[in-house]
Amino acid sequence: MANTAVSTALAAAVFAGGCFWCVEAVFEELDGVQDAVSGYAGGSPETANYEAVCSGTTGHAESVKILYDPKKITFRKLLEVHFATHDPTSLNRQGNDVGTQYRSTIFYANEEEKKIAQDYIAELNNKHVYDKPIVTTLEPLKAFYPAETYHQNYVCQNPNQGYVRAVALPKVDKVRHKFADDLKEKSPLEKK
Repeated sequence: MANTAVSTALAAAVFAGGCFWCVEAVFEELDGVQDAVSGYAGGSPETANYEAVCSGTTGHAESVKILYDPKKITFRKLLEVHFATHDPTSLNRQGNDVGTQYRSTIFYANEEEKKIAQDYIAELNNKHVYDKPIVTTLEPLKAFYPAETYHQNYVCQNPNQGYVRAVALPKVDKVRHKFADDLKEKSPLEKK
């Protein structure tokens, strides 16, 4: 008898848009996202650590690797969520987080992702969705380095921490309202 189990191939996308705690928390809310991992992209393996990246001199951006089921959610939808939950017109900063490590970037894995991102940015610009030009960069993904363990699932682990309450949770609320039809049945932030 043939094995009828179907394995679902997951895809990965790597985005940067400020503090990785916030970006990770936003994407964890979405149905079809199996995991979101905080980490670093854009620099070398030798400097892929929080202390070095905080210097703003490593080329890394605080990034999130999103593992998702493309049968449930598309790369385009991930882009829509990303652009709706951070300021893509702010160069090398998000709020009080300042430096190249907080830049808005799509780290594309292939030409198809690059084209989808280029087309979406052009669409946003043509519709004048933002008052200022989008400064999000498109950079080829050379490598992604997971961040230290204490950064993973930070918002879920520390929902009452000051920065989380002031910055991350409002972004989660935004995705819950704007993308209500795309959410998991139960938020990862809900107590088990």
